[in-house]
Amino acid sequence: MNESVRFLPRILRHACLPMLCLAALAACRPEPPPTEQPPEPQAQAHTELRDAIQAPQDKARAVEKNVQEAADRQQAQIDEAEGG
Repeated sequence: MNESVRFLPRILRHACLPMLCLAALAACRPEPPPTEQPPEPQAQAHTELRDAIQAPQDKARAVEKNVQEAADRQQAQIDEAEGG
């Protein structure tokens, strides 16, 4: 009996140490991944590409306005010629 009492602390020591380590590791969680955040807007930097795309569109809008005005004038002349 005396030998089993002396043996008991060694068993507890060998069994408890890994359990304590597992408990400590279980408490350590990896950091959650960062939430998706939109990129911060840049202040009007690198506008060359945007301007290169926008310029022909602005020109087309101006031409469209002129063409519509000419079409309206022509339609008014046609209506006038028809007697309307």
